[in-house]
Amino acid sequence: MSKEYTCLGMMSGTSGDGVDASIIQSDGLDKSIILKEKYYEYDENLFRDYHSIKRKINSLKDLKKNSSLIKKLENTITIFHAKVVKDITKEFDINLIGFHGQTIYHNPQEKISLQLGNGNLLSQLTKKKIVFNFRQNDINNGGEGAPLTPIFHKYLIKSKKISLPACILNIGGISNLTLVQNLNNHEIISEDVGPGNCLINTWIQHHTNEKFDLGGKISDRGKINEIILEQALETHESNFQKRNNISLDTNDFDISFARGLNFEDGAATLTSFTAKIISSKISLLLKEFNNKKIKIIICGGGRKNESLVKQIKLNSKKNLFFFNAEDFEFNGDFVESQAFAYLAIRAVLSLPISFPSTTGCFSPCSGGEIIDY
Repeated sequence: MSKEYTCLGMMSGTSGDGVDASIIQSDGLDKSIILKEKYYEYDENLFRDYHSIKRKINSLKDLKKNSSLIKKLENTITIFHAKVVKDITKEFDINLIGFHGQTIYHNPQEKISLQLGNGNLLSQLTKKKIVFNFRQNDINNGGEGAPLTPIFHKYLIKSKKISLPACILNIGGISNLTLVQNLNNHEIISEDVGPGNCLINTWIQHHTNEKFDLGGKISDRGKINEIILEQALETHESNFQKRNNISLDTNDFDISFARGLNFEDGAATLTSFTAKIISSKISLLLKEFNNKKIKIIICGGGRKNESLVKQIKLNSKKNLFFFNAEDFEFNGDFVESQAFAYLAIRAVLSLPISFPSTTGCFSPCSGGEIIDY
């Protein structure tokens, strides 16, 4: 019988608005029971400081130039996570913590993926074993450090007995797709497939005091500027044809092409731009399955943007059938935090968390630094 752990997973996504926290009991293989889940929103100061600094970081040079600000922000983020641990574990005795941290810079060309989060400090503050820095070992083994959640996506598809081939589409700040073809081996394909909420959120935050387009209602009120949209898509395609990356960062996209538009039209055009990139990339990844029916289960905050999801469906091929995570009785808000609890357990057990077909690494490898308290 394989060893089981009670693990807290904490995920701060590329939307940079707070921490999703999930406590699971799992063997890192075929069993995972959810014990508790809760979202902790960043306060206004932390939200503003993170996004302000992230906008300044576009290169290695910027990382060095802003190192003191980044260090201060990292301590603040770590302390915030420590408060999350204290709150959510009141009723639970956990064995370890999967601590993703907050991504500040991801560049697959430079083989860098930097998440803010001090594992040693978190261990001292919580008196718990910590697994953090999940991406570096994959990068050291030729991978891009992302996406890392596909092995957990496979577990979900298996546990819900979803017919294969099947996909999970996570729409966070960035969108990624996991395709599972076979449950008996590591036959998983995964890639980031475009922006998710990042462009729409940035537009809303530039024009209002809100953080996102609730339900896609603002973009629904606007009119898509087809000329600007077409030009933006052509520029995007030209830029990304020069690259062959599995993973993306929010810095790979910007809202500049929509800046001449009014508030509603800009939201509508950015939403359409996002949807067309996602659907186009999905079609490319799934082209060999054109004659098969494939379920695509959507999770992440972006699934709540009805305008975005509607347009992804309209732009996708007829053999693709879209569902929300809740249609299969799992909470789409906490898939990623569950995943990093699951990955932390696999790291402690020295099981692989990334694979050549998910991150581009040379061979399946485990990951994560482990801090024993």
